[in-house]
Amino acid sequence: MQKKSDGSSELKRWLAGSAVFVILALVGAFSNSYIISLMTIVLLFAFMGQSWNLMLGIGGLLSIGHALFVGLGAYSVAVLYIRFGISPWVGLIVGMILAGVVGAVLAWLSFRFEVRGIYFALLTIAAAEFSRVMFGGWDFVGGMQGMFFPAPTGKNSIAMLSGDTRFYYFVALGLAALGVIGTELISRSYLGYVWRAMRDDDEASRALGVRTFRHKILVISISAATAAVGGGVLALVQGSIFPDSIMGMGISVDVLIGPVVGGLGTTFGPLIGSLAAISLNHLMSAIGDSLGIPGLNNISYGIILILVVWVLPDGIWPALIRLYKAIHLPSRGSVPQLTKVEK
Repeated sequence: MQKKSDGSSELKRWLAGSAVFVILALVGAFSNSYIISLMTIVLLFAFMGQSWNLMLGIGGLLSIGHALFVGLGAYSVAVLYIRFGISPWVGLIVGMILAGVVGAVLAWLSFRFEVRGIYFALLTIAAAEFSRVMFGGWDFVGGMQGMFFPAPTGKNSIAMLSGDTRFYYFVALGLAALGVIGTELISRSYLGYVWRAMRDDDEASRALGVRTFRHKILVISISAATAAVGGGVLALVQGSIFPDSIMGMGISVDVLIGPVVGGLGTTFGPLIGSLAAISLNHLMSAIGDSLGIPGLNNISYGIILILVVWVLPDGIWPALIRLYKAIHLPSRGSVPQLTKVEK
């Protein structure tokens, strides 16, 4: 009976997850261009939030400079496409490899010299800021003037990853779905169990024979490569990239806000958190512009983080799960009947 119950619960989880993406697909099919554009950004940051969620929520490694990997993916796509006319698909692959290697080198240098915890987080910020300044002074990649993609022709092309607003929405939706599925599969795999053990107690994991040094490099490389894919698609959606906008601290905050608000280490947390936080950010930005209050969206981010830490320290998604279980639990007075087992 227990196995049957577990199978039924698993089926319900997958059906609920599928329903969420069906609803999102309907939103993309019938909404206006403004809603589609906003939701495209939300879905892209939900996907990139999954990469950050993988690093901290499962691997236990704090990064506050994820804009470095986002920017590497964006510049890989932009340089290969604008300078050489190479398909963005190739740019995405190159960006993944480049970001993965940079992440591995950064991790190796950090953990080789015992740079951990908050000091590793500061190192990621320093690396992101160094890269932003370097790309800002590099004429081949446009410098501070940035790089601009050719004007869209209006035709959707899978081969060149170009199309209208609705086309990019469904590309972002596909990435968000892959992020959720990937996080779920990794969480249930051998790597997921090892990374959580490493997160909870690094010394105990090493005592049990886990090669934590290698696993830390691996989780950072996978996280960096995933963020680079999101950065490459984000560059195509925006149509231009600048060092300050694609590698600035604001990108790192937008990446981490989803998992923090939605629920660290959970499958749907980054999606729920990005939907809540980024949508509110755009709303507050519009209200601030209309009222002449600059920075109102940044204030809203601060308020969101304070409320989440205070009221929902583990995020929105775990709270929704608890609410669902509380509603569907059997009433306190009902006692399941026991059946006699004959020998």
